[in-house]
Amino acid sequence: MKLRVVLLLCVIAFKSFSQNNVLVFQSDFGLKDGAVSAMKGVAMGVSTDLKIFDLTHEIPAYNIWEAAYRLSQTAQYYPAGTVFVSVCDPGVGTARQSVVLLTKSGHYFVTPDNGTLTLIAEQLGIQEIREIDEVKNRRQNSNESYTFHGRDVYAFTGARLASKTITFEEVGRKLPNEVVKIDYQKPVFEKGVIKGGIPVLDVQYGNVWTNIDKKTVSNLDLKAGDLVKVQVFKGTKKVYEGKLKLVNTFGEAAIGTEVCYFNSLLNFSLAVNQGNFSEKHKVYSGAHWSILVSK
Repeated sequence: MKLRVVLLLCVIAFKSFSQNNVLVFQSDFGLKDGAVSAMKGVAMGVSTDLKIFDLTHEIPAYNIWEAAYRLSQTAQYYPAGTVFVSVCDPGVGTARQSVVLLTKSGHYFVTPDNGTLTLIAEQLGIQEIREIDEVKNRRQNSNESYTFHGRDVYAFTGARLASKTITFEEVGRKLPNEVVKIDYQKPVFEKGVIKGGIPVLDVQYGNVWTNIDKKTVSNLDLKAGDLVKVQVFKGTKKVYEGKLKLVNTFGEAAIGTEVCYFNSLLNFSLAVNQGNFSEKHKVYSGAHWSILVSK
């Protein structure tokens, strides 16, 4: 009997954060036209009680990898029950699946299953995935539109889910707990060298963010002020090699000095103090970029 009560309480607790009226949009649409506004309009047409936020709409066109990274960078700071609608969909209208992923943390992600969920699935875990039933969960009278599923399917479904108009089960049929994944270099330490990837840039400043976490770097037993050997590759081609001073803050280096540091996510990063490391050395980001770090 006690076990049943405990299980019931767990179910109630889980359902309590199932939707919380918070809806977050991300896309590669930009803000030069009305595409983003149209998605928000569809959402408000579902419920004016929604609390709508933007993650970003400046994902580079068709860059699914960066869409995946921005979700993993941001979602963890929103409360359980938040619904994210992510639309970077170069395959719009094709056979790729439209899904809603519920993570073990209680967050929902409405998106094409085209690699966008690669990092979120790893970071927050997969609780359940459902395919969007586009007969039931599609904006009315939009069946003849094949190129704007962000408006007609994803914004509409996300709004219905966030506003409790539908339950998660009403999204559509349950799928296996697997997502389409983009292959990338994970951080590894071997024989005194750390190898990692460059998933994204700090685009405002041109800093280079890696996916090498502070714990992995601790294998090198570094301290602030030490010089760190860095090599950057695009595929098999070496693009940059240098020794950089490890700093805690940019104020520890003269303006124009190249440094390495831990960014706000506590990942190893490269910068030029008040300059642009990316442009200076033509170092960019993506699943095909990698970095070697050693003493």
